[in-house]
Amino acid sequence: MPVHVSPPADHLAVTVRVFTQRFSATRRGARLARRLAMQQLDAWGFPYGCGLSDAVGLIVGELAANAVTHGRVPGRDFELRLALRSGASRPGALHIEVADTRTERRPPCPDELTPPPDDSETGRGLLLVAALAARWEVRDRDAVGKVVRAELDL
Repeated sequence: MPVHVSPPADHLAVTVRVFTQRFSATRRGARLARRLAMQQLDAWGFPYGCGLSDAVGLIVGELAANAVTHGRVPGRDFELRLALRSGASRPGALHIEVADTRTERRPPCPDELTPPPDDSETGRGLLLVAALAARWEVRDRDAVGKVVRAELDL
């Protein structure tokens, strides 16, 4: 006789909301990605101007700008994915992923970040992501390219 085993209680009530959109690999596309991310958060109940909305706006803006500046391949888009996970018995998390199609130009891993020289006008974006996100990583994309993923605890 088969035995039925119930899943652990913390796996029972989990809600996942996902937003995915591709954007042109242009500065305009990066701005639009940031704005739509904040609009989606508002639709999910995190209003404009709250701490989470502001943090997501900064992170998406930085990762999208990096995808356009460093990950651009002519004729290819970049993709933004937001996944909101919430459960009754565990705190929720928001995952932010920005994927581009350029494989060979990878940002440094989180433990390899170093501040730029004081007089440098660039190079601080991923330090900002590291400061705002609970965790972040760079990984290979399934098809071609890379994904930079940041996670915020709710």
